[in-house]
Amino acid sequence: MFDKLTDFKRLCAPLLALLLAACAATQTTGGAVPRGEAMATAANPYAVEAALEILREGGGAVDAAIAAEAVLGLVEPQSSGIGGGGFLLVYDARSERIGGYDGREWAPAGATPTMFLDNRGQPLPFLDARTSGRATGAPLLVAMLKLAHEDHGRLPWARLFEPAERLAREGFTVSPRLARLVEHQGRNGRLRADFQARAYFFDRQGNPIQAGATLRNPQYAETMRAIAEQGPDALRAGPIAEGVVAAVQRNPRGGTLSLADLQAAQARRFEPVCGAFRVYRVCTTAPPASGAAVLQILGVYERLRPEPAGAGDADDWAAYLWASRLGYADRDHYVADDQFVPVPTQEMIAPGYLAARAGLADLSRAPARVPAGMPGGEDLYNYWGRDDGPENGTTHLAIVDAWGNAASLTATIEGVFGSQRMTHGFLLNNQLTDFSFEPTLNGRPVANAVEPRKRPRSSMSPTIVTDRNGELVLAIGSPGGSSIVGYVARATIGILDWNLPVRDAIALSNATARGSPVNIEEERMPAGVADELRRRGWQFRDVSGLEESGLHAIRVTPNGLEGGADPRREGVVGRIPAPAP
Repeated sequence: MFDKLTDFKRLCAPLLALLLAACAATQTTGGAVPRGEAMATAANPYAVEAALEILREGGGAVDAAIAAEAVLGLVEPQSSGIGGGGFLLVYDARSERIGGYDGREWAPAGATPTMFLDNRGQPLPFLDARTSGRATGAPLLVAMLKLAHEDHGRLPWARLFEPAERLAREGFTVSPRLARLVEHQGRNGRLRADFQARAYFFDRQGNPIQAGATLRNPQYAETMRAIAEQGPDALRAGPIAEGVVAAVQRNPRGGTLSLADLQAAQARRFEPVCGAFRVYRVCTTAPPASGAAVLQILGVYERLRPEPAGAGDADDWAAYLWASRLGYADRDHYVADDQFVPVPTQEMIAPGYLAARAGLADLSRAPARVPAGMPGGEDLYNYWGRDDGPENGTTHLAIVDAWGNAASLTATIEGVFGSQRMTHGFLLNNQLTDFSFEPTLNGRPVANAVEPRKRPRSSMSPTIVTDRNGELVLAIGSPGGSSIVGYVARATIGILDWNLPVRDAIALSNATARGSPVNIEEERMPAGVADELRRRGWQFRDVSGLEESGLHAIRVTPNGLEGGADPRREGVVGRIPAPAP
């Protein structure tokens, strides 16, 4: 009888949690989100299932995001993990407030402006810099998630790491994308050079793991247990922190990261940067992230197309491309860590400045060179040298819970497999290569130059959109390095302006107009649009099949939640229907 009763309780527990969640939703959520409905979308099915597991137990959006990201660090280690950082936006349905959390890595105290230059004063080859110990900043993802949990968590912190710990012990099925990237980096990268990474990703004969194989990571499971019990302190002192420091300081080109750096680095709360787009309020990341550039693109595009025609219209695309060129020009010139340098964020998105920038555009022709504007005045413009250095990819997830709260999280270790150095079951970031390798350009200092305890510029732009009444409309974001800015702006236009279904807007051609030629996926462009734009002078590079967006979005509609996952990666959408009355 005892066993039957135990089984009965186990079976009923999820139903009870759903009923409690539904009751709470009835009391707290506004009319914009159907009461009790919840949704999660992320780059791997295991991560979505972990989010749904937490949501079924009555967890909130932040709880589910933490659980999903812990799993992503295991099953998608090439993109993100606890050895890196990220940015998180949270929408609170009761207060209708949006809060931001910054987990961007810090440069160590021993970092120098010339640490990515060789003995001749020339920039190191990127792969040499990226796989060096100099590339790793103090990881702050866990510290950031803990801050958000303190503010918004509904379930105990330790519970959120159980799905990842269980999966690491029992094993997970290797996805085709992970297998393909391991094989590629084994040939062209330095993943084999690190003994822990080599032992994990390759067999004794040196063969890479295969898609469909079962991969276990008991070290990661132990790390999850430590974080569950100790929180961020597990990465500040003790064996895991010591392992991080040892891996960073190993040759070749060992870095200076120390235990003191791990203890000094702090995640922080921030006020999101917000701006108007049509009838919406769009909120995204503050410096050192590039959310202001997303708002610039939306604002300039809106002024160029007061009455948009839709995804099949060449003028709409020309407006988006012009807005992108202008937004990227300012972003590359000004955006950096605003704790160290002045960043004219509010001036960049001021209505008058956006109108002036839009006045430079001519939709009948493509631009030539597009210089940065002067949102902060001539002195600030002339002080900085423009930096358009490279960046790489990451991951994104979006959650809406049964109370109508939302989380939009972008997390990263920077390049594919980060620095390709591993400890305690996870990979370390190479975020410091997001700094400019050269501290000066044409005799002028670069805003994004390396300095001790500084955060490198980021393109991460998790975004939350509300209506004029403050009710949730959209949670969206993407990986993709510097292209993130364009990915998020283009998909937001597709959803809100062209009124495409979320999945169709995500699948539409990416067109990254940071410079010329513009990278496009021609096979995903509406018929005739690319040819018409070429006639106007736009030059394109077809990168079909090569784009690394991983857009994930959830939209609130009168008929419920509508989610989308980028078909270019392995993401899915999971839903928990609202309980019947």
